[in-house]
Amino acid sequence: MIQNAAYWQKEGSQIRCNLCPHHCLLSKGKKGICSVRLNEAGTLKTENFGEITAMHVDPVEKKPLYHFKPGKRILSVGTYGCNLSCDFCQNYSIAHYRSKSEFLPPDQLAASCTVPDNNIGIAFTYNEPVVWFEYILETAKILKKAYPDLSIVLVTNGYIEAAPLEELLPYVDAMNIDLKSMQQRYYHRICGGSLQPVLRTIEMSYTRCHIEVTTLLVNGLNDTEEEIEEIAAFISNLDKNIPLHISRYFPAYKMSRPATDIEVIKRAAVIAKKHLHYVYLGNMPGVDNSTYCHKCGKQLIYRAGYSVRMLIERAECPACNISLPIII
Repeated sequence: MIQNAAYWQKEGSQIRCNLCPHHCLLSKGKKGICSVRLNEAGTLKTENFGEITAMHVDPVEKKPLYHFKPGKRILSVGTYGCNLSCDFCQNYSIAHYRSKSEFLPPDQLAASCTVPDNNIGIAFTYNEPVVWFEYILETAKILKKAYPDLSIVLVTNGYIEAAPLEELLPYVDAMNIDLKSMQQRYYHRICGGSLQPVLRTIEMSYTRCHIEVTTLLVNGLNDTEEEIEEIAAFISNLDKNIPLHISRYFPAYKMSRPATDIEVIKRAAVIAKKHLHYVYLGNMPGVDNSTYCHKCGKQLIYRAGYSVRMLIERAECPACNISLPIII
């Protein structure tokens, strides 16, 4: 559904979109890099408002979120469009092409998440939530008013300007934010974006909602020990309790280089744990992704894939009584 968009200004006969750091300048009839925001007769419109391309009830761990209501399920929805162009995109069919979609008004989506058992709210995921800004904001406001105990989750690349992020944050309970690299060159060449806005998103968000960070380690591009050290140190300087998910790259979309070596991923985890209390491995079957107390080592949450068994009832270690950075 085509709807009026937020965050733009006129520049002569063109429109400047100010939602994300690209600041696309659009002539009449043209779309931005995201492929969903367009200049229609001198007004910025969003064409994917309420257009659902995917809807599933997922384990919250699949987002991945390991310290936010573990063991629960969440209604996960996505549309089409993205404001980055990662060569290794695993969801390129909806990120960069208009997929078949069905319109669902915000109030109906909010009501839908009350139906599945053990469901904690809505996760905006699969494609990039930033380009669905207006729909997410309206849905979140409705959900928080009608069902205040339910949660809003974003699985995002973090590529958004400060003003729209500030407007959205009061309604967001948790985010998983991709930090793809600490190299500006990597963001520019591999992802079609820039690093600093993503760092700003993490810095703005970690005190406002629960956040976890994911880094996909790509063979030969961002998998050096030095870069892992830099990523972990950046996160640690904010809060040592922020979970980092180190994920293994596999060939996808435009990138055919071999999958990242398993031993490189394991070594990265060792390095990251020098700075952070909680480090998990993604796309790595057979590894131990259970949660342990960072002070005494007591097992708190057992995980085998998406099978979860809670060994605690509240956010406190039963062995050493330390307060835990986990939202039960």
